[in-house]
Amino acid sequence: MRISTNQIYDQNIRAIMENQKQLTATQESLSTGKKLNRPSDDPVGAASVVRLTEQLDKITQYQRNNDLLTNALEEQEAVLNNMSESLRRARTLVVQAGNGILSEEDQGAIGKELEQIRNEVLDLMNTQDASGNFIFAGYQSQQQAFTFNPAASGNAITFSGDSGTTSVKLSDSVTVQRSSSGLEVFENVFARHNFSVTGSSAGANVTTAKVAEQGTFDQFFDNNYDAVTPANNNYQLEVLGSGQVQLTNLGTSAVVGAVDFTSGEPFTIKGMTFTVNATVGETVDFSLNTPEKKNVAETLNDIANQLMDDSLNGDALESALADALVGLDNGMETINLERSSLGGRLNIAESIYETNLDLELTAKDAKANIVETDYAEASTEFAKQEAALSAALATFPRVSGLSLFDYIG
Repeated sequence: MRISTNQIYDQNIRAIMENQKQLTATQESLSTGKKLNRPSDDPVGAASVVRLTEQLDKITQYQRNNDLLTNALEEQEAVLNNMSESLRRARTLVVQAGNGILSEEDQGAIGKELEQIRNEVLDLMNTQDASGNFIFAGYQSQQQAFTFNPAASGNAITFSGDSGTTSVKLSDSVTVQRSSSGLEVFENVFARHNFSVTGSSAGANVTTAKVAEQGTFDQFFDNNYDAVTPANNNYQLEVLGSGQVQLTNLGTSAVVGAVDFTSGEPFTIKGMTFTVNATVGETVDFSLNTPEKKNVAETLNDIANQLMDDSLNGDALESALADALVGLDNGMETINLERSSLGGRLNIAESIYETNLDLELTAKDAKANIVETDYAEASTEFAKQEAALSAALATFPRVSGLSLFDYIG
């Protein structure tokens, strides 16, 4: 096949230009440290880089969210830990106040200390975060969660927030609760279960009626209280000819139990102790009180005021102390449940943080493989391309100078 002189020139020039283009591209990769400097260098790789960059930005935001969540949960945990310590001290004081050898001055001093603990607990309930938000106020975080008004006719402590809680997204599929409402942690604490004598027959005289065994009574209360049908919460004690007193549910007519009875002597049934002067056939009616919820700080306020009241003694003091102990125990139980929940959420946050770190490293490696220059490979390629270009430039003049006339004698 004959090749014209123009073809020889065109072919060699194209080869030299292509070698120069490749050499320039390799040199750019070496100088910038990137083998993908523009989308046209690798369209498929460029699309992958966009997706990986978006993924890395999203992971970075998730890690910021995680840091904010961890700080918020640790702050709440510290607050509840301090509150638990204060309530344990308050419980010790309440138990001490029940010591019969204490004078009124001693009880008043305990009341004063409980008053200080109440102030401390109330202050912890109104804790603010670094942004000035009240952490237990729900969605109403710009206003104080709890207010104290000692002159109020009802409860002295009022919750001004709501039941709202906030959550933080830590990954595409995981959202963790960030805050808890004071309504759930401090307000929804059950007070002591109790009962009230509602009447008796003409010949029955009740001198004592109280809860003596709180655990036994609570079990009886929980098993029998009927929130739907109030009539089922009414009971009657009847003195039988057999020398016993029988407990019957007036709403269902079911016999609940019976114990030995001696008129004027105390007897205990289902955790309740009664002293009744009565003869056979006489009856005493009572009802289970509606369950109540009471802020733990309100419990502290009540018992502090009661201990500082010199007129409170005997059964009234005993009942007040019992109310306080149950209220404090239930309050600490609720707080401990919240602390357990905080610990679980912190564990989840830590686990997701580690997972996001692994995903971040994987995405960065994938992006680097597409974008960044392999200097060893690029340097070798550069040397090869440089040699090829040098050979092309060196041989072109010799090839272009060949002529048939050089061989005609």
